[in-house]
Amino acid sequence: MPETSVIRGRTTAGAEGDVVVLLIGMRVNRFWAVHHWVPVLLSMGRMLRELAKEPERGLLGHVLLTASPRTYYVVQYWESKEKLYAYAHSPDMFHHRAWSIINRKERAGKVRGHVGLWHEAYIVPEGSYEAIYADMPAFGLAAAHGQVPVEKRGRRAKDRLAYRSGATAREGA
Repeated sequence: MPETSVIRGRTTAGAEGDVVVLLIGMRVNRFWAVHHWVPVLLSMGRMLRELAKEPERGLLGHVLLTASPRTYYVVQYWESKEKLYAYAHSPDMFHHRAWSIINRKERAGKVRGHVGLWHEAYIVPEGSYEAIYADMPAFGLAAAHGQVPVEKRGRRAKDRLAYRSGATAREGA
């Protein structure tokens, strides 16, 4: 189903087990230093295209966001923390090369604060997340893990938070 197709009614994310979320972004500290921050901005697109070509690396989905005219970030959903770590440290992937360049510039004293970089990683245990979408195309967690009718996980937030992916199988045993 195309990402733009609206699914009528209330749905929730079809995530099972832990959810791995990475927020990664940049802040333009000096707008006039275009030659410093544009390459950083373009590198994120390059990494996302690289990951799209190799889905076995574990990126399930992402959302590009702008927090302000100077702060840009991506919310990424990963298959596992192991796959996230493996991508971050893989010498054959662009992320590794980009960080090597940043580290070399930092050691040489050539980083002047023109652009800020940040990331936050979250491993969210099952039972500690819930989602609801009303008349929405698959978005965010649902785009990464699939979208299911809300009744499959519970009509109320506390029911969705109580959902356990193995509960039905264990109850029937």
